[in-house]
Amino acid sequence: MVETVLLVGIVASLFVGFNIGGSSTGIAWGPAVGADLIGKTSAAALMTFFVFLGGWTVGRNVMDTLAGDIIAIEISLTAGVAVLFFIGFGILIANVFGVPVPTSMTTVGAIAGLGLATDTLNFEVIGWIISWWVVTPVIGFWVGATIGRYVYPELNRRFEIRSSEGPLLVLDRSGSVPLPAFGPNTTLQEFGGTTVVFVVGCYMAFSAGASNVPNAVAPLVSSGALSEEPAIVLATVAIGLGGFTIARRTMESVGGELSDIPLLAALIVMITASTITTALSWAGIPISLVMGSVMTIVGLGWGRATRPITAREAIRGDSDAELSMGALRAEPDAPVTSIGEEESEKALETSDLFNPRAVLKYLSMWVIGPSLSTALAYGFFTTLELF
Repeated sequence: MVETVLLVGIVASLFVGFNIGGSSTGIAWGPAVGADLIGKTSAAALMTFFVFLGGWTVGRNVMDTLAGDIIAIEISLTAGVAVLFFIGFGILIANVFGVPVPTSMTTVGAIAGLGLATDTLNFEVIGWIISWWVVTPVIGFWVGATIGRYVYPELNRRFEIRSSEGPLLVLDRSGSVPLPAFGPNTTLQEFGGTTVVFVVGCYMAFSAGASNVPNAVAPLVSSGALSEEPAIVLATVAIGLGGFTIARRTMESVGGELSDIPLLAALIVMITASTITTALSWAGIPISLVMGSVMTIVGLGWGRATRPITAREAIRGDSDAELSMGALRAEPDAPVTSIGEEESEKALETSDLFNPRAVLKYLSMWVIGPSLSTALAYGFFTTLELF
């Protein structure tokens, strides 16, 4: 009987990890895929490798929080299987709509539902976790807004990353041994910028592993059915499968629907979100890349669009200036001002930075996914206890 339940639990864990892979791969590699710097298959392969590294190292701290700190009792194997299905169901709904849901919120919600039903929820720990869920998007927004308003124009002038036509690298067969060489149109700046994009993408994948690997297996680890090492391998395999399959739609969503931004802006978003996620995961806080990524994008656009007016006017609404969402798509020949200086509105007359409807869809799914997993878990375990 125990073996059967464990087998069902492994299937449930694979289901959760599969959906996590569909969500997180889009966040980590969506900008690079949207800019045609890397194919979806290559992105999924890199995602799998660095997810394993993140889960094997920093992810253990998050595992401890999910497996033993949120509720005052150990999660039994049967209860752990049920929790995993609720987590996966909440994530699956978001993936159906092509929206990366914060998987850590969905996981904590399902475990909290069990704690509420059994009156074992540790409200102090939950309060601490939720406080960081509130602070994280605020940090992402204001980091993006500050950079977009005061730093981005000068950075864009000095370090603009452009993608040329043709391959980035080719094999030079003129010598006895074929060696990699720049493509026919590749510049040193383009090669360096592309290399940075790949490095930061790997950094994001590492952060995703640190925060999301525990989400797929923590209930099984808490029950003692699996030790941490095989659980991390199991989660990595499942996340990798999701990255190679359903993540293709999510990468298109992140890379194109939410934002059509230059690579420099993508780098700022990726570095900000990865740093926030890695730092909080190291502290054992279940957090998601989604929040920091999306809100940094919005912050960058807001900061660039409000440069012609003062920050005080923008916050108070004293100015009649219209918020142009095309802030990161300034014309190449538009005048660039120095760091901290105001600029003319001419540089802001461009296409939209992001789709407000897409942002609204993201925000709504962030609420629906975790709320659904919490409600389902609470209803299930309450009913089970009654009977």
